[in-house]
Amino acid sequence: MKLPTFLIAAVLTAGAGAAYAATLADIAVIDRTTGERLQTWRHGGRLYVAGRPGDRYAVELKNRSGGRLLAVLSVDGVNAVTGETAAGNQSGYVLDAWERAEIAGWRKSLSDVAAFYFTALPDSYAARTGRPDNVGVIGIAVFREYRVPPRLFDFDSAAALESESKASGAVSERRQAARAAPAQKLGTGHGERIASSTRYTDFRRASERPAEVITIHYDSYANLVAQGVIPVPCRPRAFPGGFVPDPA
Repeated sequence: MKLPTFLIAAVLTAGAGAAYAATLADIAVIDRTTGERLQTWRHGGRLYVAGRPGDRYAVELKNRSGGRLLAVLSVDGVNAVTGETAAGNQSGYVLDAWERAEIAGWRKSLSDVAAFYFTALPDSYAARTGRPDNVGVIGIAVFREYRVPPRLFDFDSAAALESESKASGAVSERRQAARAAPAQKLGTGHGERIASSTRYTDFRRASERPAEVITIHYDSYANLVAQGVIPVPCRPRAFPGGFVPDPA
């Protein structure tokens, strides 16, 4: 079945901050107020970022390869283009070679999205649509594009043998965002409509399985400190107390 894929219109300039670089793609979470990438922490084999309730954010993608890629974007276990429970064989965004772009919300049409923003779990889009189990995870499944194998010629034989293969085209952020208590897990809300232009394009996957899967977990700063993801710095104190001991 041919699935709709979308060509990202805007190419973005590089910014400061941390992104997670895999083989084919980079992924980062952008604070849309400051334009900065959120710092990432690695813990237990996972990547984490800390979000602040009420802040809008975007997922930044960069194609690190010289060919087109398809990125199927999942936020809280929901496909950010179609709203379906996310799976790798669904619609996604196509990035041209070396292209960088921001996905700022849930796709509502070819011209706009509903803004991503951090919010208390019950207010998240996933929870409000009955799917709270995967809240707190952002992920992309990356697919290479199918390319026609080159024609091979055996010049030692009496006749040139041609190997042929056909390529077919396949293909109001809420004004009062919930302010989570430290123990409340964060999710992603379905915010106000914002402009985000895209268009349909054809993309034939090189394989049914993604070439790469990247995930980033997120929660509030306080929760990540409590979980031991973000280390608490040991600050020297001028008056730690006690009496003068004898030297060794």
